[in-house]
Order: sequence, then structure tokens, then C-alpha cells
Amino acid sequence: MSLFKKNLLFAAVICLVLVFTAACGNSKDSNSGGKSAKDEPKEQTLTDAKGKVTIPTHPKRIIAPYLEDALVALGVKPVAQWAIGDTVQDYLQDQLSDVPKIEWNLPLEQVMKDKPDLIIFSSPGAIQEGQYDKYKKIAPVFVYKDATFADWRKQLTTMGQILGKEDEAKQKISDYDKKAADAKAKVKKAIGDDTVAAIWVSGGKYYLFEKDRFSAKVLYDDLGIKAPSLVENLPASQPQWNPISLEKLSGLDADHIILVGPKGDPGFKALDSSNVWQSLPAVKAGHVSTFNDPSNWTVNGIIASEKTMDNAVSALTK
Repeated sequence: MSLFKKNLLFAAVICLVLVFTAACGNSKDSNSGGKSAKDEPKEQTLTDAKGKVTIPTHPKRIIAPYLEDALVALGVKPVAQWAIGDTVQDYLQDQLSDVPKIEWNLPLEQVMKDKPDLIIFSSPGAIQEGQYDKYKKIAPVFVYKDATFADWRKQLTTMGQILGKEDEAKQKISDYDKKAADAKAKVKKAIGDDTVAAIWVSGGKYYLFEKDRFSAKVLYDDLGIKAPSLVENLPASQPQWNPISLEKLSGLDADHIILVGPKGDPGFKALDSSNVWQSLPAVKAGHVSTFNDPSNWTVNGIIASEKTMDNAVSALTK
């Protein structure tokens, strides 16, 4: 055999040995170094408002009334969605239009019919008195702490832990903050230091958003918009949101007003015929914008906040 052929044969043998060694090493790593889906625990233990709770690692059938925003943001559909009669969270219906409704107080019979493998409550107060143990007999239960539910960032982060999607939750928050920074710059360029107030029109009554109420936090915190003196002097928001009279609104010196309320609400007609309303600086200047889907304004959630941000930018930069 020639020297050339011997060298060629030797090189071929070496290559085969290296390939075999690498394959064995990779097989060993995949078998012992990583976790397969089969090896992953089927349950996880977390801390909620009730203490330590054990829930499925990857729940498939979830009921989470008034937490659908966080679910949808992380790509999960519940088996039933929160409702009061026929009223649902309208801003989420592009994603949830085919999801059955479940009454806000979660009737036990309906919960059993939906066969959840996890039930999530927005707060301890959201559970009907004496029903907690009954729900636990149907499926594991996770209960948000009040402070966690009130802050959509914490709300989404916790949902990421529940669903095993912590990285996705972090990325969603990061993307939101970048969008907010861009929107803030646009609004600042458009209105400078002008003040803005938001009013919810419902059932012929008027609800002035406090600085810390629902999506008003998008205006005053995320977008850095200045609040008028009437809003600045309001006390911190309380669970019971009381309407404000037209007479009290006479002191609203905002440069811009955003009205949110369903089309045809009698409150809008009353404003048109009110001398108090017509005398407000923003109204006289033509700086009033109206949005007829108020649902994203009255919820704490990342999707709701994004929609509110879009509303604010369209209203204030036109």
C-alpha cells in the first residue's frame, strides 16, 4: 500500500472516531444534563394570598375571571371569560369572542361544567364567602394578593410564574416600556406641559379618574402627562368609585379632556346641554376627545394599558 493511501485511510479512521465520540458525548449530555418534558414535575408550589399552594406546572384549562388580560398577553385562552350578564371586557373580544361567558361570581355548577384544572382569583375578596374550599374540590386554586392584582406589571409577572412563562412576561413588560417611552416623547412634543383629565361616562353619571385609578396611570405615570389641579387634589382611589357632579366639574381647568363611555349614554346628551360643561377651558378650545369603548380604561392590564396609550396618543397628537 502506498504512503498516500495509508495516510488517507488513517485520516478516515480518525474522523469516524471523532464523530462517534461526539455523538456519545451529546447523547450523554441530553440524557443526564437536561430535563425532558417527561422528567419535569407535573406540579409546582407557589405562594399566594392564602399561603403555599400547589398547582399544575402547565395548566391547560384555566378559569381566571378579570385576569384574562394577563392570560391573553401570554398567549393563553381561558375556558370561560368573566361576565356580568352579557357584559364582557370588550377590548379583549378579538381574542376571546369564541370563549363562553361565566358569571362574575363563579357559580359552582358552571365551574364544574367547564372542568378547569386551575382556578385563579384576582383577590381574596373576589371569592364568594365560604366558597373557597368548594372551589378547591373542583380544581387547584390560586388567589392573587390585592397589591399584586392592582399593579399590572406584578399581575403579569405572577401569571408568568403560574404558566411557566416568566421570560415571556419579562419581554412583554420590556416591550411595553419601550413603546411607552416613544409615546411619551410624541405626546410631550404635541402638548408640552398641557394638563389632561379623563372622565368615564356611565349611566348618565360622570367619574373623574384619580391619578392612580386604572388606566389613568398610563396618562400620569407612563406618559408623564400633567394632571389638572382638580385631579391633583383628589384623594387616592378607593374600591368604591363615586361619581362627580356637573357642578363640581366646573372647577376642571384641564387643557384637554378625554371622555370614555358607550355611544348613546344619556350622560353625553346632558353634557351637550350643560352650561357648566360648555364653559370649561378644554371644551371651549375644542380639546375634547371621545372613545366609545371604555372597557380598556377601567381595567389594570398590559393589553388594556397599551390600548389606553394608543387612545391617548391619537387624542393628544392630532
